[in-house]
Amino acid sequence: MAQTQPEALDRPWRLWASIIVLLALAFSVVFGFLVLPVVQGHSVGIDPFTAICRAIGLSPGSPAVDQPRSAAKAEPTTRVAWSTDLLRTLSRPGESSLATADVCAGCHGARGIAPTSQFPNLAGQSAIAIYKQLHDYKSGSRVNAIMTNIAQALQDEDIINLSTHFASAAERGLDQKTSEVVDEDTLRLVERGDPARGLPACNACHGFNSGGPIETPSLSRQNKEYLASQLHAFKSSDRRNDIYTRMRSIASKLSDREVETLATFYASTLAY
Repeated sequence: MAQTQPEALDRPWRLWASIIVLLALAFSVVFGFLVLPVVQGHSVGIDPFTAICRAIGLSPGSPAVDQPRSAAKAEPTTRVAWSTDLLRTLSRPGESSLATADVCAGCHGARGIAPTSQFPNLAGQSAIAIYKQLHDYKSGSRVNAIMTNIAQALQDEDIINLSTHFASAAERGLDQKTSEVVDEDTLRLVERGDPARGLPACNACHGFNSGGPIETPSLSRQNKEYLASQLHAFKSSDRRNDIYTRMRSIASKLSDREVETLATFYASTLAY
């Protein structure tokens, strides 16, 4: 009898302790998932049901912040789909003469050397690189007042023929006597990048035989003004046809001076 008395005395305390714990738990649930979300939601114009659903994870967003809305339409950065047949076709030698190429000659030259530096040289580019850009102009992934209208009038066969035609042209010659001295900072960006800023080496994709994405354009001997304008376009996101936002991510971290010095470097450099 004396041995069971302590247990009898302890039972009410255990009961009250359990009740207190359950009450604390119930209060926390009610306050955290019902009362607090409703109060927070009311302050930003969210109805109680939506606020509670957000608090318990049934709806996206926070009960304390109105969910941002966007009417923007999701668009792919490019509609090009590489296939074995397409790559095989683009690897064939280009036509020696094309009537369609006469339209391109005004800006890019009859043999792919642009008469003015604001336009790109097509000679020296791979057929794959040219094809992607023409296809992007045609699909609207890349926009230009002149090129969009021209590309949209082309059939896919025309784009293939133009790509192989200009890819077979000889590159622009360079006078090494007039080339500018390359500073160490620019050379470091080209060869090693800047890991502290998350910048890969430019030549990781654009270097000679670098093994980057197959559609990567060559920058060697390209026109300085054109290179700078495209880097600035990527930097401001005015140009958006880079797959996985590669160039936009990189260009956004470059200073205006670095854009100019990189453009100068590649414009006055042989295959590098």
